[in-house]
Amino acid sequence: MPYLQLDVDGHHAADDKKRLAKRMAESYATMMTVDIRRVSVAIRECGDGALWRTVDGEPVPVSVLMCDIREGRPVAARLALAKRLIADCVELLGLREDRLNVEFTQHRGDEMYHPTLGGFSPDWTADEDAGPSG
Repeated sequence: MPYLQLDVDGHHAADDKKRLAKRMAESYATMMTVDIRRVSVAIRECGDGALWRTVDGEPVPVSVLMCDIREGRPVAARLALAKRLIADCVELLGLREDRLNVEFTQHRGDEMYHPTLGGFSPDWTADEDAGPSG
């Protein structure tokens, strides 16, 4: 945890997806004060014409970013993160800001296990220091 899952319509070059994955992990780690080694990023290409939302009565191609994060993150922090991750996607993949939704799913630390990082992620608390966590 966290796990960022971006579903996109169409196809993108592997190098572009790698740059975006790196940028999104850096953005998340910096803004949420977590160890970057805890951040996983999936960029799933659904294919041309596979992901739609109705806008003005017509289906249009869209993208969706699901963010599985630790529970308890303040609304303002999630809003700032959503805006940053959208900006990353717009800059590096050319996605349209108005066609990209971000959805958050929150989890307790004991729902995220990282063998390399010592087991379960610590829970987030409002008085948490700026040290690395999940």
